[in-house]
Amino acid sequence: MDAAYALGWTVVRKMPEGAARLVFTAVADRAWQANGGGVRQLERNLCRVLGKDAVDDEVRVLSKRVLRSYARYWLEVFRLPEYGRDRIVGRMRVTGEKKIFANLEAGRGVVLALPHMGNYEHAGAWLAACGHPFTTVAERLRPESLFDRFVEFRESLGMEVLAHTGASAFGRMAQRLRAGRPVCLVVDRDLTASGVDVEFFGATARMPAVSAALALQTGAALIPVTLWYEGKYWAARVHEEVQVPGEGTRREKIQTMTQEVARVFEAGIAAHPEDWHMLQKVWVDDLDPAGPGEARR
Repeated sequence: MDAAYALGWTVVRKMPEGAARLVFTAVADRAWQANGGGVRQLERNLCRVLGKDAVDDEVRVLSKRVLRSYARYWLEVFRLPEYGRDRIVGRMRVTGEKKIFANLEAGRGVVLALPHMGNYEHAGAWLAACGHPFTTVAERLRPESLFDRFVEFRESLGMEVLAHTGASAFGRMAQRLRAGRPVCLVVDRDLTASGVDVEFFGATARMPAVSAALALQTGAALIPVTLWYEGKYWAARVHEEVQVPGEGTRREKIQTMTQEVARVFEAGIAAHPEDWHMLQKVWVDDLDPAGPGEARR
């Protein structure tokens, strides 16, 4: 596995871009035809998004588009170190970015909450290129050398990367936010089993509470962002700040804020389902066959 990623960051980043794109598209199509476990889970997820009870031709066609979009994401991950600032900034189409910059310029930290859409690595490179390096977390991968490669890649783009280690990472992110810096988190899938249940496309899903908890604890602005592709361009929409509820316990406030983030993600994914790269389980019914009640218990 480590050797495969090393090949990506050495050979793929130096290949002619057109040839590399053909290779990655072919790999995506082959994976779609093989219809392995990840593709089947993707299609179950897409059924939720489209409001369907079972996979049909529409879902199959859409899942093929998703895999091609996902292949583009990985191709760009391997080639991003070769992109200059002009390309990173010039091909980014963002709406609502003033919400981010106004808070940071006022000395207020910002928690940017993103789903697995489009290319969030490029979005991070764009934010850093705009003069706002940020902090994020990464799942600790095995082998350790593979985790180190991802950390090195993201740090080269202007990110501070913390290992996903619970309280330690949370405390350091809180420090950065209190210092008026941005924190970016991908939060449409819970990795810790300590997330909160939200309504998502008409069913119960589990999402991390960390973005809402950080905003509540530090006074930072919680701002969701959705991403997609527009031809050769990268596109993003910076949504309205999620407000802290005026009443309720801390847990209740976190629940309400996380639910609002889920609603924003829902609308963004519904608008661009082909760019939601979710090949893992999200909904509680999928996480535990006994259903949401038993899973929660």
